[in-house]
Amino acid sequence: MPKKVDHEKQKQKIAEAAWRVIRNEGLEQCTVRNIAKEAGLPVSSMRYYFSNQSQLFVFATKHLNDRIAQRLETIPYTGVPFNDLKLLLEQFIPLDEDRQLEVEVWHSFSAKALHDPELQPLNEEMYEDLHQIIRGALRLLTQVNLLKPDLDLDLETERLYALVDGLAIHSILRPDKFSPAKVDAILTRHLEPLFLHRDSQDHFVMEEISKALKAYRLGLLN
Repeated sequence: MPKKVDHEKQKQKIAEAAWRVIRNEGLEQCTVRNIAKEAGLPVSSMRYYFSNQSQLFVFATKHLNDRIAQRLETIPYTGVPFNDLKLLLEQFIPLDEDRQLEVEVWHSFSAKALHDPELQPLNEEMYEDLHQIIRGALRLLTQVNLLKPDLDLDLETERLYALVDGLAIHSILRPDKFSPAKVDAILTRHLEPLFLHRDSQDHFVMEEISKALKAYRLGLLN
């Protein structure tokens, strides 16, 4: 009896092989032949799942986004919102091997999206997701009176968004200058003026942020 193939898992396997090729050899080497070799599959099977390279990259980007989203739902929050907000933001900064791969692949896809119309909407969606996550967290923290009442939420969202994105890029390009300790210190210095009391405890607000992230991922919020 022929072995039943899980086509979705095969596509995920191909996508993850594409990530590794990008990480190890660069986007210019991310050809169908090289991805097939990395995945341990014949080139013909690649064409069965993806009719062109853009389709493969779109799926690989979505799979990457899903992986990040799943990790966000399992962050081990401490109950101290100041520290927990840092934990949330650090998920988008390459502070370990998994996040380094994610950020390198993400920015490689972003560069390709400049000249690939099929990737452009998804690339914009990924950046908008990060923007909405930051804005949603700041809004919830404001609603429970943990942040200073006179903050301009729109401005603080943009400032924090730019900081996280910049730290992610510089942590890849200059890892010797941006250690995890330095990234933590920069985030701490930025966030301290926003909070009324950095040591305040509140388990409820991070639970609400987690619920909001899950709802946003499922398309229940916009």
